[in-house]
Order: sequence, then C-alpha cells, then structure tokens
Amino acid sequence: MTPKPVTENTLFYGDNLPILREHVPDESIDLVYLDPPFNSKRTYNVLFRDESGTESEAQISAFDDSWHWNMHAEEIYRELVTQAPDRVSRMIAALREFIGTNQMMAYLVMMCARLVELRRVLKPTGSVYLHCDPTASHYLKVILDTIFGPQNFRNEIVWQRTATKGDARLKFGAVHDVILGYTKSEKASFSPVYLEPDSDYVARFRYDDNDGRGPYRHAPLDSPNPRPNLTYEYKGYPPPPKGWRVSLPVMQELDKAGRLYFPRKPDGRIARKHYLQEQKGRQVSDVWFDIPPLQASAAERLGYPTQKPLALLERIVETSSNPDDWVLDPFCGCGTTVAAAQKLGRKWIGIDITHLAIALQRYRLQEMFPDAQFKVIGEPESVAAAHHLAQLNRFQFEWWALSLVRARPTGGQKGSKRGKKGADRGIDGVITFLDEAKGKPKRILVQVKSGGVHSRDIRDLRGTVEREKAAMGVFVTLESSTSAMDKEAVTAGFYHSPGWNRDYPKIQILTIEHLLDGAKVQMPPEWGTFRQAQRVQETGPVQGRLDID
Repeated sequence: MTPKPVTENTLFYGDNLPILREHVPDESIDLVYLDPPFNSKRTYNVLFRDESGTESEAQISAFDDSWHWNMHAEEIYRELVTQAPDRVSRMIAALREFIGTNQMMAYLVMMCARLVELRRVLKPTGSVYLHCDPTASHYLKVILDTIFGPQNFRNEIVWQRTATKGDARLKFGAVHDVILGYTKSEKASFSPVYLEPDSDYVARFRYDDNDGRGPYRHAPLDSPNPRPNLTYEYKGYPPPPKGWRVSLPVMQELDKAGRLYFPRKPDGRIARKHYLQEQKGRQVSDVWFDIPPLQASAAERLGYPTQKPLALLERIVETSSNPDDWVLDPFCGCGTTVAAAQKLGRKWIGIDITHLAIALQRYRLQEMFPDAQFKVIGEPESVAAAHHLAQLNRFQFEWWALSLVRARPTGGQKGSKRGKKGADRGIDGVITFLDEAKGKPKRILVQVKSGGVHSRDIRDLRGTVEREKAAMGVFVTLESSTSAMDKEAVTAGFYHSPGWNRDYPKIQILTIEHLLDGAKVQMPPEWGTFRQAQRVQETGPVQGRLDID
C-alpha cells in the first residue's frame, strides 16, 4: 500500500521505521538530517532548570543509548537479508560475520533498515546528513556507501563541538562530531555558504588604487591545466607556461574595466584584481569550527541531552534545500531541525519515539513561531487510546499526560523502579509560575494516575503540597473522579494570587477526558514550565518497503 503524501508540517510519535513505511511516500523528501543515538552505551538525562535559572535536582531518563541483540534485531536482520537489494543483503551479512551478534551489530542493523527507507523517500535531487561520532562512524560510512553508492558521497564534515577535554592526558582530546553527507544522485541541490569576513581574510586585500573601489588582492590568471588555445602574449607580457585562464576578448574586457594588475617587470605575470567589497567571504569548508556547541547557559538551551545549536541545522538546511522543500528528521529529539526548517520557510516532518520529545517540540514551536501551523500524529486523541497507551507503557503515558497541562517531569528511570529524585518524591510533574513582578517562582505539583483512584490520593497530594510549600496541586487521572475525591479537593480551599488578586482552587482534579476536551489548569496566566525557546522571525514561506532502484 502506497503511503499518502504528507501535506502539512507534522510531528509523528512512534518508531520511525514503521512511520516511514506507512506515512512517507517514495521520492517525497528533499533533505534528511538525522542525529541518531551513537551507540555510546550511555543513559541520557534531560536536565531541567527552574524559573530562577538554577539547575534543578529533577532529571529524567530520556533514552538509553545502548542496544542489544534480541529477537527484534534478529527479525530486522532477516528482513534486510531477504528483502533488501542484493548489495545491502551481502553487506549486512558480511558485517554480522565480522562483528558478531552484539550491541554494535544490533545498532547497525537498526540504522541500516532506516537508511534504506530514507533513501527511498528522498527525491533524486535530495541529500542526507547523518550526524555521528567516532563510536560507529566507520561502520555507518560503509552502510551509507552501500545504500547510496560511494559515488554519491559528498562530505565528511568535522564539527568541533567542544574544547579539549580532560581525556587528553592519555590521547588526543576528542572534540568533534562527524556529519556524513550523501546525495541520492548527481542532481542534488547545493548552495555554498560563506563565513563573515574576519581580520585574516580582510588582511589579504592589501592593495588600494584610491579609485573608490576599495582594497583588493591579486588573483592569478594562470590556467591550472594546459590550454594551448589560450596561450597568447598580452601587451608585451608573455603567457604562463600552461596558458591563461581567460580568452583574449575577456582579457581585453577586464583591462578596459580596470581590473588587471600589470607588473613592473616585463617578464612578470598579469593578475586580476579581486575587490573586497565584491566578495562574499570565505566559503565554508568541511571543517566547522565557527559554530560553538550549546553551553549550559545558552539562551536556546532547553535541557535536552543531545540538543544541537540552531545555527548548525540552519547551515545544513540552507545549503541543501530551497524554500518550500520538505525536510525530514526521523530522530528529532527536541526539534532543532524542525525549528530550523520552520524558520527558513521549509516544510517539515519530525519523528520521535518518546512523548517527552514530542512535548518539547510542541512547546518549542509554539514559543518560537506563535503562528506556526502543524499537526501531531500518534498521540492519544480519545480516552480509549489513552487507556491503550497506559497499558503499553506507563512512563510514556505519564509524559504524555503531563504535556496536556504543560508540566515538567520531575524524575523517573526506565525499568521496574521509578527512581524518583529530589525533594518532589511521589510527584510526577511541576508547573512553575511567577505571580508577582519580582516574586520568587511558585510551583504547582502534578500527580498522574492511570489506574484506580481514591479520596486518599487527594489527601496525599494535599499533604505533599503543604509539605513542599507549593502554591497548588493538580491531580490528573485517567479514571473518573469520585464524589469523595471531589469533596476532598474542595475542602482544600483556595490559593490567593497577590499578583492577579484572584483565588484559584488549591487542589484541582482533571481527568484525561476533560483535558482532551480542552480543560485547563486554573492558575495565574504568567507561567512557564520547560525552559522556553526564543521567539524567531521566519525568513521564508510557512507552511514501506526495503527497495532501492
């Protein structure tokens, strides 16, 4: 079954492999950027900051960057061997024989299946950029060569992401990531990017005729290759050994325009004048040292562990796509690719497997581009779907439920134990707000329940709010509340807002059904949950199978 084309900017929740197969048609995407897990065997935590800017103890495990050879990896491997093109089948089988059935092979099988799909969805003029580090970059390049063809390799971009680290005592410091750039064909779009002129670049323009054109430098007119038909004498000056770069008529036009430099010695070489004011600057090479990584205090920092600078993605989007093109990020995390595409007037698709990431992206888009139009596919839209999510994964349900009230998760690890951290033990989320112009941030504690609920749950929440000196408490429940619960909430009284001179219920019960119908937390309007992204002015118009040709 052929997927229907995506017609509007879309965030997908779920595994990107089936989403690519079921929702993204052949040759419909102009640019793919992916920043997949690197197989570093680390657990990445989202580290939030509170409204005062200080680091919170609350952190949450976003994902484990480790892979295991299990039944799912075996199934994907068999699918590649039996259904992928012959060269891909033989390559992945050879890697298994060489590497064995271990964590690295599980990671490479996962990546290979997705890269096959990404090639399928790329237009003939499309490009793909894969962001990785030396952990597996050598294997990934073999896979990319096999799927896209070595003739379509364009760059191994080195991005200096940090200063020298302490590990430089025993080896050279690891300070860079690698971005592997491939195209689907020789027809791929590419627009060079130029750096802002620096002092070293400007110093190269050291001549000035004081004719109003400004400083210039000498550019050679020698041909780099032998050109007998362009070997001629000009105004008594002999030709270079391999001839000139330009024909005699062009040389005469340059002379007439005053753009030639004639040396004093008769055996000297004529040069062309390149004026500083006419130059775009130094063209960006494959070593990127001018885009600094995000520091902890950076304004655009949202706390997501693998967040990349917006400038990095803007460069990739600008060079390899055009306004109104489609940009796809299948591991979109907190949504930097999506934000760059939106800012530069491209259409976009973002995919992520956690509701936490989808929530961060929604908030980021709403803050940066208040008028942006997009839809989210894969999140529950009914109570029945919410029940299904809760049965599949209670952590994902919790993150999704918290996003309905824009609450920041306060902790939790994958596994059988929740591993709560910090002072808010037993509380699933926090909403912070500033009630007065110079007042301290105040908190609303949020608890999420997907199972049976009782009036004692409300008493416990009320006690926690009082113990933690929070302003209010919100109880989010998948089940309907009982009359005893409602009565318990009412008896908690009100929080009086001095900034707005209004009273708000101290304890509020919100069911998933009511939230899906548009219910909101009753609270002062000046508030913030996640660290907010900066508002950005857009610069352009807004808006499965395993086979390879």
